[in-house]
Amino acid sequence: MGWAAAARLLGRAARADMAGKGTPAIVAAERAKVAFTLHEYAHDPRTESYGLEAAEALGVAPERVFKTLLAAVDGARLVVAVVPVVAQLDLKALAAAAGGRKAELAKPAAAERATGYVVGGISPLGQRKRLPTFLDMSAEGHPTIHVSAGRRGLEIELAPADLAALTGATVAAIARRG
Repeated sequence: MGWAAAARLLGRAARADMAGKGTPAIVAAERAKVAFTLHEYAHDPRTESYGLEAAEALGVAPERVFKTLLAAVDGARLVVAVVPVVAQLDLKALAAAAGGRKAELAKPAAAERATGYVVGGISPLGQRKRLPTFLDMSAEGHPTIHVSAGRRGLEIELAPADLAALTGATVAAIARRG
């Protein structure tokens, strides 16, 4: 094996090691060749809000940390909603954006089954099934945002436009504050 091939393999191995063992979210971002930064922190299993925990642990404004939620539109079709951790998902707005009449949050087991991730570590990237994704328009007000990188205690920071492109997301007003 030549020097260049060995360097490429070593580079991949180092990235995979730094990338939290290469979650599907990280693999998806790497394959798409988008710029991203990983941020790891010690997750406290007693925490009630994974997103607020991430913001505090990383010293990031909570408006820049987004949570990934799954909802059932019109009782059947699962969709992904990505909203700031300081906001609530507006289910009526999500249903309208998805072309439906009603939306309700999916049961945790259904969300885990559809995405391949555990609750608290669900990433909008690299999900088991590609689902329609909706990104709250507030994301566009930040140069970068943080979303789960596929496990609790690991966040991926990337440009909102890159997240939208990678997930095929529709940008819409789907969050309501306080």
